[in-house]
Amino acid sequence: MSAPKGLPLDGLKIVELGHYIAAPFATRLLADLGAEVIKVEPPDGDPVRGWGSQKDGHAVWFSVHGRNKLSVTLDLKSAEGKKRALQLAKRADALVENFRPGQLERLGLGPEALHAANPRLVIARISGYGQDGPYRDKPAFGAIGEAKGGLRHLTANPGQTELPPPRCGVSISDDLAGMYAAMAVASACWGRDRPGGDGRGRVIDVDLVSSVFSLMEGMLPEYGMFGWVRQPQGAALKTAAPTNTYPCADGKWLCIAGNSDLIFRRLMPAIGRPELAEDPRFATNGLRCANVEELDAAIAAWTRTLPAAEAEAALEKADVPCSRLYDIRDCAEDPHFHARQTVMRVEDPLLGPVLHPAAPFRLDGVEPPSMVRWTGPAVGAHNDLVFRELLAGEGGA
Repeated sequence: MSAPKGLPLDGLKIVELGHYIAAPFATRLLADLGAEVIKVEPPDGDPVRGWGSQKDGHAVWFSVHGRNKLSVTLDLKSAEGKKRALQLAKRADALVENFRPGQLERLGLGPEALHAANPRLVIARISGYGQDGPYRDKPAFGAIGEAKGGLRHLTANPGQTELPPPRCGVSISDDLAGMYAAMAVASACWGRDRPGGDGRGRVIDVDLVSSVFSLMEGMLPEYGMFGWVRQPQGAALKTAAPTNTYPCADGKWLCIAGNSDLIFRRLMPAIGRPELAEDPRFATNGLRCANVEELDAAIAAWTRTLPAAEAEAALEKADVPCSRLYDIRDCAEDPHFHARQTVMRVEDPLLGPVLHPAAPFRLDGVEPPSMVRWTGPAVGAHNDLVFRELLAGEGGA
C-alpha cells in the first residue's frame, strides 16, 4: 500500500499512538504526504469514532480523520500489546502520541523503552501543557488550549460582558499542535538522516497551550516593552481601515478589506460615496483609523441595501478585496474549491460517496485526489497486513 509516485514522504514509517484529535491530525498530514502510518487503536477503537454524525454505525468524520492510515488494534496494557507496540516502533522512523504526560511511561513504552528498541526513533509527544512545568499533570482539551494560550480572550466582541467569548468553532488548539508536531517530525527525521546527521532519534515535546500562544503575533513583545494588553477587537482590524464585516440585506455578512490608499479610493465610488475618497480626513490609513466609525457606517449603509452575493460581485468588479462569510455549503459548492479540487468526492467502502477536503498543500506532478489512497478504515482493518506480513517480513512476529 505504497504512496503514489511524487509524494515526498513515501517510505517514511510512522506509528500513531493517538486518540481524539491532535496526534491523529499530525499523522494525517504526514500520511497525506506519503508516509506509511500505522494507527494503533484500543480494541474498541479510537473514541473519536463515536463523535459526530454516523452512517451505518461508522463516523462520517473518521473517513477523513483516519484516511491513508493502517488501523490495528492493541491492548497496550497487556504484555502482548506492549510487545507488539515495541515491534512496530523498532521498524518505524517516528512515533506520535498524545497521552497525558507519564501515561506512556506507565505503560512501559516511554522514550527509554522505545529508544532501547530503536535508537533512531523520533518520538513526538503532544499534550495539554507539555512534558514538564507546574501544569504538566493538569488535564486539557482543545478549549483549554484556546483559553490558556490567549486566543479565547481575543474572540470576544468589545464591551460585551453578558455572553462568554466564543470558541472559534473547531478544535483549533489540537489542529495547531498537530501541524507543529508533523513539521517537527519531518524536521527531526531530516536532521537525523541528513549528511552529517547523528542518526539519533529525538524526543519532540508539543503542547496545546504553546501552539496557540505561538499565534499571538506582536502581543508579547508589546506587553514586555510597553505593558500593553491587546483587547478584543471584534470583526474590525484596529491598525487598518476600513477593514470590517458588514451586514447585508439577506442577513448574511460581507468581509471587506479596503485598508490601502489605492483600494480605499476604489471602494468609495463602488459604494456610491466617491466624495469620501477625496476627503482629507481619510487621506491616509492613520487618519482613516481615527475616523473609522464614519467610514464603517457609510459602508454598512450600502451593504444593507444588497444581498451579500450582489455586494460581493460589485466590489470584486472594483477590485476591492472582499468575501461573504462562507458556511460549509458555500465552500462545498464554490467553483474555485472544485477547480482546485479542494473539495473532492471520494468513494468510501464504509460510507459510499463522501466529500473530503484535499490536503492543504499542492505538489507539482501530484493530483490532489491521488493523495487519498484510502479512506478511514474500520477498527483493526489492517491487523493481518501489519502483524502477519509487515512485522513477519522484518522478523518481528
